[in-house]
Amino acid sequence: MNQNISPSDPTIIDAHTRFEDVLAMLISTFILSFALNLLQFSHIMTGGTAGLSLLIHYMTGLKFGTAFFLINIPFYYFAYRKMGMALVVKTFIAVALLSVFSELTPQFIHIDALNPVYSTIIANVIMGISFLILFRHRSSLGGINLLALFMQSRYQIPAGKIQMGIDLTILAASAFFIPWQILLISMLGAVILNFIIAMNHKTSRYIA
Repeated sequence: MNQNISPSDPTIIDAHTRFEDVLAMLISTFILSFALNLLQFSHIMTGGTAGLSLLIHYMTGLKFGTAFFLINIPFYYFAYRKMGMALVVKTFIAVALLSVFSELTPQFIHIDALNPVYSTIIANVIMGISFLILFRHRSSLGGINLLALFMQSRYQIPAGKIQMGIDLTILAASAFFIPWQILLISMLGAVILNFIIAMNHKTSRYIA
């Protein structure tokens, strides 16, 4: 018996092409590097692997891109064992692109003054959009992103909520190294970022 299927049938998965995946990774990491540049200028923290990399950058002077790339290396094995080689490859490419863009962006942008609250809000909105693009193309920025995606796919716990909990823990640990005013602004940013992810990235709503 033939069954007519509507083009809008949610059970039909229209997978992204490789070209779309590459373009998505380029766009997301490019705008994300701009957001991270805003945070670095204002000395604002963020959570996740990027937050750890920023903390290392502030404490040691090691370039963000270098720290970010090195921290992510152990997570590739976890992703390979639990989530498949395709995600590992896409994540490795995304991490490499962000590492490169984060080093190039300051050479093209010069900022004289920036309100820290404004920079925190706009940077975390941009970061949230960037993460959504990556997630929907089965990619990530490694580290906490990978753990959050794994927990959501395995246990149906929203990735945004997982990441928010971890991000706030990282920010709390940063209290020993940054002023409390900056810490509060950074926590505001973490809430904004993860609210965007929790609201927009749900496996029951997005299939492709």
